Amino acid sequence: MGRSRTGARGGSREPAPARPPSPSLASATLPRVWQGVGYRPLPDPAPARPLFDFAALAWPAAPAFAWGAFADEDGERLVGALLAERSGPSALLHGPVVLTERGPADPLETAAQLVAAALDHATALGAVTIFARPQGLDRVWVRFGFIPVPEVTLPAALAGRTGAGLYAWRGGSALWTLREAAAEA
Repeated sequence: MGRSRTGARGGSREPAPARPPSPSLASATLPRVWQGVGYRPLPDPAPARPLFDFAALAWPAAPAFAWGAFADEDGERLVGALLAERSGPSALLHGPVVLTERGPADPLETAAQLVAAALDHATALGAVTIFARPQGLDRVWVRFGFIPVPEVTLPAALAGRTGAGLYAWRGGSALWTLREAAAEA
């Protein structure tokens, strides 16, 4: 004799749990320090340009915001950066780029800290879906809940950028559909 399930476990579709509230812009953009490296928003992203040029990464035409990683005795030497473009409820991250020579002891962790800061900043600005190019940093993207998505999920205003592959993030959960992202674009 088979068992039937009833109630909440009986296959009925319950609404998805609400996403946690976004941090305020003021708290999301506070400078941070992790393992001797300081992270703070770059009011002018221009100082990060040499890092992007050296890594041969495209420079966005109009960055919405930028974050820098700073290290040395006085904490003023730029050793890493990440930029973001915005289009409605979507953002596209460029980078992170981190110096390995004369840079922080753990460049992968520095990259992860830049991504964490950018996620907080973008969600505080109202971004729901955040896109990124893999750049060989799969461990970083997976750590934060980014999943591979097809290029067609990019909003038209963010499409056509250089790079192969695309990841997307929506609240750190892989439990979303491409239809949800397309409806927001």
